[in-house]
Amino acid sequence: MKQKRAWSKGLALMLLALALVVTACGGGKDKNSGSNTGSTGGGNAGGGGGSTGGTTELSIMWWGPDARHEATLAALDVYTKQNPNVTFKPEYMAWDAYWQKLPTLVASKTVTDVLQMDAAYIQDYAAKGVLADLSDVDLSGIVSGNVIENLKIDGKLYGIPLSLNAQGYAYNKTKLEEYGIKLPWKNWTWEDYFNWAREAREKLPEGVYPIGDVSTWDGYQYYQTAMGKGPIMQDGGKKFNLDRDLFIEFFNTYAEFRKQGIVPPAEVSAAFLENDPQADPMASGKVMTRGATVGSVSALEDLMPGDVAVVNMPVGPAGGGWAQSTIFLSVYANTPDMDEAKKFVKWFISDEEAGKTLGLTRGIPINDAIYKILEPEMQRRDILGKELYEVSVDKALPFYGTAAGWTEWVDYFKAQMEAVQFGQQSVEQAYENIAKLGEETAAKVAAGG
Repeated sequence: MKQKRAWSKGLALMLLALALVVTACGGGKDKNSGSNTGSTGGGNAGGGGGSTGGTTELSIMWWGPDARHEATLAALDVYTKQNPNVTFKPEYMAWDAYWQKLPTLVASKTVTDVLQMDAAYIQDYAAKGVLADLSDVDLSGIVSGNVIENLKIDGKLYGIPLSLNAQGYAYNKTKLEEYGIKLPWKNWTWEDYFNWAREAREKLPEGVYPIGDVSTWDGYQYYQTAMGKGPIMQDGGKKFNLDRDLFIEFFNTYAEFRKQGIVPPAEVSAAFLENDPQADPMASGKVMTRGATVGSVSALEDLMPGDVAVVNMPVGPAGGGWAQSTIFLSVYANTPDMDEAKKFVKWFISDEEAGKTLGLTRGIPINDAIYKILEPEMQRRDILGKELYEVSVDKALPFYGTAAGWTEWVDYFKAQMEAVQFGQQSVEQAYENIAKLGEETAAKVAAGG
């Protein structure tokens, strides 16, 4: 018996030694020892701490250009210096590759602990149970409460907003002044917008147009929502809401504008490519205005330095356009390191060193304190983006993205309206075709198809 006890003790010591060797060589991933128990996203925004003695490796993925990749990697290093118990396993790629890969990770239940999310997809992934509810992350003093409420989905917050964004209009201030045309003004209505275009046409030379044509569903939806009729896709895409009278009124106006030379001919519009030096409608000098977001107006300023100014989308009785964050950091619902992940995503938008490191690689920071730190070194392209947000926010409506299952309808809408532009069918016929597929799509989504 004594010999058996000695053998057991020796075996235990040997196994302990083996475990220590494995831990030392295993790369630091310990899903059970690294979380900061009890930290519901509060954390220490500026410093380290929170380690229980183990090491946590958070996997994280994002999309973007090289500048964003480099800045994010540097920020992750900052976090590890402040929190030595946390390391990262990063993945980064271009936009298309990101959204091609994410469904595969979801299917295999290998989604990263932290992931970048976009407004166009966040509702879909939240509905699938992929994203954790981050409502308990305290963002007071960092993000305004009304912004948080606008971003909630069924009362829950599934992403920490990273930057300011808005939909408005850019215009060629230099040329409009040269031609003696009144500049667009804040809170102009849709009636103002159409009348302005008619008046501007009289002062512009042939081949130069005051406004561009519209063929996309969201281009029209800005009008419908401004008039108080609500978004086209409702209840997660289960309901279809396309107002016939407004649709026909809107697109018949543009049909008349094509005849009058207020918008470009169909073949000219079809050749436009935004942010291309030669093919962008504004940068090419052919159109005096175009829709723009915070990010795209910065790119436009690069093409037309000193010529660009901004104004909000035309408004109606309900308001117009949108102004909110469209890019987020989310947390995987099944991560074993929930507390550490929540602490990190709050740090990402609240820590000053992180803010300086990340700069404007994800747009204008949502945290005004970080913006003020960066503002002195900002270029005009960045200031324009902030101006677009500020001129848009007063009358802004929520951001209404494409619902899951509606991609075919979105493409079909554009094809139908391009057929109208080229004189191949009437606005009324386009409505009937678009509405038919819309009803079918909503029924399919409602049935879970």
